[in-house]
Amino acid sequence: MKRFVRVALLLLSGLGLLQTALFTDEYLRFVKPGMRWLLVVSGVVLVGLGVLEALAARRGDGQGARGEDHGHGHDHSRVPRVAWLLFLPVLSLLFYAPPALGSYTAAREPAKVVAVEDDGFDPLPATSPLPITLTGFTQRVQQDRSRAIKGRAVQLTGFASPAEGGGWYLTRILISCCAADATTLKVRVYGGTTPKADTWVTVTGTWHPGGGLGTSSAAVALDAHALKKVRKPSNAYMDALPLG
Repeated sequence: MKRFVRVALLLLSGLGLLQTALFTDEYLRFVKPGMRWLLVVSGVVLVGLGVLEALAARRGDGQGARGEDHGHGHDHSRVPRVAWLLFLPVLSLLFYAPPALGSYTAAREPAKVVAVEDDGFDPLPATSPLPITLTGFTQRVQQDRSRAIKGRAVQLTGFASPAEGGGWYLTRILISCCAADATTLKVRVYGGTTPKADTWVTVTGTWHPGGGLGTSSAAVALDAHALKKVRKPSNAYMDALPLG
């Protein structure tokens, strides 16, 4: 591959990473917030390598010219056509950000199995409606033998994803490291108007009866009493209550 192509790829890749990590929040579509500094370091290293490659190419121009004057063989430095395809992902970092993970991913992933609460459950706060995470709701429904969630008004936040056969799920996508290891949490919602896919909403409702409450057979589902559209939270890839 000719040096100017290598230089361009290194510089554009580095600048793309730096732009995404330093000047936008788009990096959160791919990695956890704590990994931002790694993207910045990677961008700096790529830019540095591009600069060094450019300097090396400049120093080698004279030697290359002398080699051509002596007619030593053919020029084997032509760039393979397929190599130009490398510019597509590089340019996308600068000019086009792939969409965030959402309903398309959720529809193709089974719901994550939540961890067993070995230490038992504390009494629920008296707050009504009670803000709760999708994990917390699932654990209460399927593991809390006291059935404290029965009849309690709860408030969950997530985005809408379609359910097979109609209806919809309140959904959260979790990433442990990056988008490649994403898992999905889902709560089936009954009643009310079905929001458009990928719309972030806060749903207020009560547990939808199905199976044995407090056992693994219990339906992870909610009867919606109220629904409010909300902005996508900054901690969208965590199963946490919305910040602020």
